[in-house]
Amino acid sequence: MKHAFVLFGLATLLSIAAGRAADSSGVADATAASRAWLSAVDAGQYGKSWDEAAAFFRQNVSKAGWEKAASEARQPLGALKTRELESAEPAHRLPGAPDGDYVVLTYHASFAGRADATETVTPMRDADGQWRVAGYFVK
Repeated sequence: MKHAFVLFGLATLLSIAAGRAADSSGVADATAASRAWLSAVDAGQYGKSWDEAAAFFRQNVSKAGWEKAASEARQPLGALKTRELESAEPAHRLPGAPDGDYVVLTYHASFAGRADATETVTPMRDADGQWRVAGYFVK
């Protein structure tokens, strides 16, 4: 669980990190990957979201640890009502993470149990070139 909170905390630090800009197609691909991943989280399919996460994520938190942490974070919020992308910031260097291509995405979300929430989702380009989520934080 400690590692899950590290990943949650990583997302907040990501927004202040300086980095090299990814091309606009990378931002679009990263955003699409985050939305697909969030669909699994929204459906309570936390094991599936772990399976689909970046290798960095899976190396730093166990599947069982993620399922527990995600459930504890998301269940009190209730069902998703709306989610709007607020910002997408490419980065190359992030605290506590290996150098690579990242996009820090910030969403404004509304849930049945919380009308005003901010989700930070950080996809990274994995070794195979695919964008996968490496960090998630909701507040």
